[in-house]
Amino acid sequence: MVYGANGYSGSLLARLAADRGERPVLAGRSAAVAGLAGELGLPHRAFPLSAPDLHGVTAVVNCAGPFAATARPLVEACLAAGVHYLDITGELDVFDWMFAQSARAETVGVVLLTGAGFDVVPTDCLAAMLAAAMPGAVSLELAFDAPGGLSRGTARTSLGEAASGGRRRVGGTLVATPFGTPSRTVPFPSGERTVGATRWGDLVTAHHSTGIGDITVYMRLPRNAASPLVRLLKFGPMRAVARALIPAGGPSTTRRAATGCEVWGEVSDGAGNTLSATLTGPNAYALTADASLRAVQRVLAGGIAPGTHTPATALGADFVRTLDGVTVTEPH
Repeated sequence: MVYGANGYSGSLLARLAADRGERPVLAGRSAAVAGLAGELGLPHRAFPLSAPDLHGVTAVVNCAGPFAATARPLVEACLAAGVHYLDITGELDVFDWMFAQSARAETVGVVLLTGAGFDVVPTDCLAAMLAAAMPGAVSLELAFDAPGGLSRGTARTSLGEAASGGRRRVGGTLVATPFGTPSRTVPFPSGERTVGATRWGDLVTAHHSTGIGDITVYMRLPRNAASPLVRLLKFGPMRAVARALIPAGGPSTTRRAATGCEVWGEVSDGAGNTLSATLTGPNAYALTADASLRAVQRVLAGGIAPGTHTPATALGADFVRTLDGVTVTEPH
């Protein structure tokens, strides 16, 4: 089942699955999901999150954000029904809650695979490669650049994330930092760029995947990231106004085809030794559809231990190499 199939990312996943011969059930909170299902010749269901209809379903891919609202009821339903659950979240609180459910998932034999899209497959897999290449690493830095525009769901989630400020993991604990602080210059494959610290999912997921206690994740910040308007977003009414102004949809087919993503990572052992690696790939939304589809196929094929997983712990660090258009440089 693709839940949130009438949203931007969900519809991309549904179309890709149909193109590759899969027949997922398309689902959502709105009866509007019937339109896409009819176009693709796929079954569909509309149901409230208070009563998920998982009859006959073996796995759910949750594409409906904000995941703080959708993950809990869908996971609870999946655990009750013995159904595997995947999502494409990047929300730190959701990741933390997901890992708190691991023992329950193990008991009922369910795989919970969180962050199975651009959040966080490329960064998680690159982090795992670097940690394997330097087993004594004590710090990890990751940076990404993903131009090409945002979907309405991503933009709305990002408003709340920006308003909450930045985060870093220090000594195993998440600590608050001003949004975009610290900053540094990163050698992406296409050239050096300045990036600032952000609230990316690897602050939770890479900690689970690698065991490293000091983690900072950076992104290329918009020119107005330090604007007083950004600081005003911490006030709920201002966020509500900003959310209402975000248009529906997301990057066009042409825009997705014309843009890609880049990821850089570096580990250090604390004694002055470092290893770094980079990754290039397609547009973040195209990567999300490809990664989440391949991930659910792997889960349904069996062989993954029940419990909560990151992409790297469930599928291995090399999973990212199987994705269309992805190239990885070896740690050096």
